[in-house]
Amino acid sequence: MKNKQLQWLTKVAILAAMASILMLLEFPLPFIAPSFYELDFSEVPVLIGAFSLGPIAGVVIEAIKILLNFIMNGSITGGVGELSNFVLGVVFVLPAALIYKHKKTKLSALLGLVVGGLSMVVLGCFINAYVMLPLYSNFMPLEAILAQAAAIWPVIDNTFKFVLLCVAPFNLIKVILVSAVTMLLYKRLSPLLKGKKM
Repeated sequence: MKNKQLQWLTKVAILAAMASILMLLEFPLPFIAPSFYELDFSEVPVLIGAFSLGPIAGVVIEAIKILLNFIMNGSITGGVGELSNFVLGVVFVLPAALIYKHKKTKLSALLGLVVGGLSMVVLGCFINAYVMLPLYSNFMPLEAILAQAAAIWPVIDNTFKFVLLCVAPFNLIKVILVSAVTMLLYKRLSPLLKGKKM
């Protein structure tokens, strides 16, 4: 029993370390959203861990990833960006892992990624509009955020248009790319993590 727990913790730690490293390799999508919205592939190891080790492992990996990144990089947003990354990561990973846990097939994994991805896109709009942007406005005035967005999409003049034209497309692109990479890698990596193929 202790050996299984140790193996679980070791795999979680390795995947979290990989995710935190990938989080450092972030890049903006300046044709979609202001530059402080940056895309990375750190959710790939989180999803692989959630599929292989279970939904709880996914949440733990996500939390450790954020903590490690916070230790390595600090925060220029008082933790708001990190909190947003954690919440949206869990919103994406948890439904995907729960669906896959119910039936471990490739189709189920794909369905989980679609449901988790749509949850992240939709809830991401509400979370950004009502929680993250108000918190982030303590570090950058909301008017400045909307002005940056209006430089990309001139019609943006309020929070609703911002989340609709910047946040939703940004999260959709992230979900599609991360899901595609996860589907490509999971079958190859799952024998190392679990001893089974998808």
